[in-house]
Order: sequence, then structure tokens, then C-alpha cells
Amino acid sequence: MATMPVQSSEGGFCKSMVETNGYECEDHNVTTKDGYILNVVRIPMGRCRDCRTRGNKSPVLLQHGVFVDGRSWLLLPPKQSLAFNLADNGYDVWLVNSRGTEYSEGHTSLNFDDPAYWNWSLDELVAYDLPAIFQYVYDQTGQKLHFVGHSLGTLMVMAAMSRDQLVNMLESVALLSPVAYMGHTTSLLSRVIADNFIAEVICRIPSVDCTTLLFTPYTGQNCCMKPSIMDIFLDHEPQPAAMKIVIHMCQLIRGGNTTMFDYNDSGTNIKHYGQPTPPAYNMIGIPKDLPIFLSHGGADALSDVDDVKLLLDSLQGHDPDKIVVHFIERFAHADYLMSGNAKEHVYDPFIAFLSRLH
Repeated sequence: MATMPVQSSEGGFCKSMVETNGYECEDHNVTTKDGYILNVVRIPMGRCRDCRTRGNKSPVLLQHGVFVDGRSWLLLPPKQSLAFNLADNGYDVWLVNSRGTEYSEGHTSLNFDDPAYWNWSLDELVAYDLPAIFQYVYDQTGQKLHFVGHSLGTLMVMAAMSRDQLVNMLESVALLSPVAYMGHTTSLLSRVIADNFIAEVICRIPSVDCTTLLFTPYTGQNCCMKPSIMDIFLDHEPQPAAMKIVIHMCQLIRGGNTTMFDYNDSGTNIKHYGQPTPPAYNMIGIPKDLPIFLSHGGADALSDVDDVKLLLDSLQGHDPDKIVVHFIERFAHADYLMSGNAKEHVYDPFIAFLSRLH
């Protein structure tokens, strides 16, 4: 179910980060089937005189990764930001704030500090958040969506597509720093946490509150970020996330494959899934005729080159005219959001990709 749009800037970051840059902005609230109230920010048009036509192109939905929120797409100056560039090119831009982040703390029955509020992993984002948001944007615009994901955002949509969800509302998908597989990650911090079961062990300590986690993983040596952008980042990020999703990511790193959450008990898995082991998200199930723009970096420690190769292997049967694979040798994970030359190397080629679809 979904609520009606909130035509003001009180609920989200419209006033502080969008309207101050000369763009129109709307806050929308979307309620998931499991009760989470998600804030979605809409930039319906650009600010230039020639691009102030509402709805002349398809909606584009931008989904952030873990430990950040929708503001991660607005950290760069307007002329360099993907969200603002899409708006200035005539697209109807929607920025998601996932459950538990600052502007999506609401729930129909649970309090933010209730442990039950934080009982979710990737599976709930796939099963509840994305379907609710997709349906809401589709209903509001009457058009199929272009989806852009970064990091965990890419895994969310690929997991959904692998289970034949959302496909009827998708026009195209952009995967920036995709993390379908994580077994080859070279992120030292992530690897140590995963291999030594640190997330699981910490959560067994009675005095430690593991319902949320505020943590920025080591993502590789980002090549092209100005030092000043870290001050902007720290003004807004990082954001809290459920410890369960951290444990889930650790399971994917250790296992090297992509499955639903493993309760590490066959009886509990049977209760949840009807089988002793968690079902897989099979990337081969991604529709072979869906337009895909995939961009990854050679210095990315989380979206490792070898793991991206596994993803590309699973996409070998994809229509070659419907997929663009884009590799940037020097880029690491955060460069896709905060690099001063991300517009030149990533955003402009992506917008050109979109223009060819119309």
C-alpha cells in the first residue's frame, strides 16, 4: 500500500539539498506491506529554461547502497551530480531513502528503537521495499521505470529480477559497482569481518546493541575524490542499517554465491523457506532482453573485478544489443558517487545510453 504525496519539503531533504539548488522537489511517502514508511524524493524537472517540462521523459529511480541514503546522489555540485543531470536532461527523477535511514524511520506499528524494527536483511528490501516503490512510481507516472543502483542497490534489483519480480515495470537497469557476487572482495576490513564471523560474534554479546550498525566499510582506494567532499559526506552520512543485513553480506562474502539469509539452522531455514538451506538468487534468471548499463572499476575492493566477471558470465546469454559494459581502471566504490570526474566517465555515457532507448 502507499500514501499520497507530501507536497512540501518538511519530510525529507528537498529544502536543504534540492530546492536550494534551484530545482523543484516533492516528498512522497510509500508504505511497504510489512509496515515501513519510506520517504522518496522526486525531482520532476530540470532547472534550465529549456528543460522545465514535466514528464517529457521516463521516470528514473535511484537506489542507494548500505550505510547511506538518497542524499548520496547529491553530494557532488549540481553540474556534476547524476540526479540533477538526469533532471536537466528531461527525466523525472526519484531518490529512494531505504528503511531505517534518517528520513525513512517510520513504521505503522513498530518504534525505531524496537529490536523487531531492525529484523530485516537484503531479502526484505527485495520482497517489500522495491515492489512498493516501483508500484508507487509507476502509478504516479504511468510509465515504466529506468532503475539506477549503486552497490547494494544493484544487488536488490538483480535479486528481484532473478525471481521474476518487477520486470513488467522496468524500462532499463543501470548497475554501478555491482555486487551480485562478493566472494573475491579484496576489501581488507570486509574480509576480516566476514571470515572471522565478527558481526555474528558481536551480536551474541548481551551488552552490545546490534539492532543497528553505523559502519563505513573499506571500499578500495578511490582515485578522484576531492578532500572537501568528505566533509559534505560526513554532514549527511553514514546512515544506520540492520545488523542482520551486515551478517547477510558477510554470508555472501564467505560463501561466494548469492542466496537468501542463512539462519545457520536447518530447522529454522525449513520454517522460512521450506528447505534446509536458503534459496539462491539466480542471476541467470535476469531477463535477456532488458537494456542494461553496467559500470565497474578496476580499483573497487567491494565490487571486485573477478566477482563482476562472474556476473558477466551469468549474463552471457543476454542480447548483445541490450547490454553496455563499462570499465574504468582507476575507479573504486565511492568514486561512482563522489568523484569529480564521475560525470565525464559514468554519468554522461549512461545518459547517452538512455537517450538511445527513446
